[in-house]
Amino acid sequence: MILHLDMDAFYAAIEQRDDPSLRGRPVVVGSPPDKRGVVCTASYEARVFGIHSAMPSRTAGKLCPHADFLPVNMTKYVAVSRQIRAIMDQFTPLIEPISIDEAFLDITGAMLIWKDPVSLTRALKERIREELALTASVGLAPNKFLAKLASDMHKPDGMTIVPQQPDEILTFLAPLPVSRIWGVGKAAQEKLKRFGIEQVDDVQPHDEETLQRWLGEAFGSHLWRLARGLDDRPVVTEREAKSISNEHTFDKDCDDLETVRHVLIELTEQVGRRARSGGKQARTGQIKLRFDDFDTKTRRQPFPQPTQSDRDFLACALSLFDAQTIDRPIRLIGFGVSNFESEKDRARPVQGDLFISTGPHDSGPDEELDQAVDKVRETFGHDSLKRGGW
Repeated sequence: MILHLDMDAFYAAIEQRDDPSLRGRPVVVGSPPDKRGVVCTASYEARVFGIHSAMPSRTAGKLCPHADFLPVNMTKYVAVSRQIRAIMDQFTPLIEPISIDEAFLDITGAMLIWKDPVSLTRALKERIREELALTASVGLAPNKFLAKLASDMHKPDGMTIVPQQPDEILTFLAPLPVSRIWGVGKAAQEKLKRFGIEQVDDVQPHDEETLQRWLGEAFGSHLWRLARGLDDRPVVTEREAKSISNEHTFDKDCDDLETVRHVLIELTEQVGRRARSGGKQARTGQIKLRFDDFDTKTRRQPFPQPTQSDRDFLACALSLFDAQTIDRPIRLIGFGVSNFESEKDRARPVQGDLFISTGPHDSGPDEELDQAVDKVRETFGHDSLKRGGW
């Protein structure tokens, strides 16, 4: 029994909760509409006007000039996220955080205490509502794919239960548009349409080999499995991080490379902040690009020496991105660092630069700047400082 919990319009909902004058109004959290930047979260009142995450803020301002634009207050959102995690911990220890506002929970073992999974799911939603005055949408299913699909079906404040039996799962999935299957973007939809596939029940009669012949081995197998609700991925609990990464999936496949580049910069800075807060020095940086046809590219390069500097991370991310020939809309962009320096490595002497402090353990200009930026953003929100010149 897998539960996927997704907070509703998380950043905007917190702002509306904390400021009663914002309730019932279109609220956009992100860059102001007169500056370069993107929307992080839009309240449901703002989404009526077509505003969505990763949209340029200037576009959002044109769609809804009377919306309230608020800066990102990551310190507050992280604090609330920790409160949600504390509530989830009281229901099951098997939790896989996906982002600051969503997680998978394996509640199979909790059935020794709870009489049924629906009662547990309702109780979890009520605890979040009563203690934090926020709503969550949840999906309850036999696996992660179905749980995630279900949590999106009745937002906001929804609860969707997926049946357990294979034939009932096929029936549950059959009427859905094929775009609801993870990875089926606009290009894939157009290709599938040429084979007469528009809904999931158009996929289900075909065998795996036929779909592989039409769509390629990897994507054909992926589509065949998910159209039948098959997903054997376990819930993976937190452990010692071997990498730190942030990804963003666009609500709509994005063909504006400036917008993608801006999102990549923000993701990279978030990775840097997480690396510094965890005391991690990385040797390798990597970008991830997923296109509208589900084709995914990863590109990596080593750093000259272990680092946690935003300047190093950004130089890596943007050089890798700019080196790509991009002729298709982008579905997902991500940046990550890995191959962390070990305690043994830290004990070894490092040859530094003659004139500036560049050793991984010395406090050089870049490190001092990063620490100052982190402190300002923790106090005044992420949008209080914007990086230029990239």
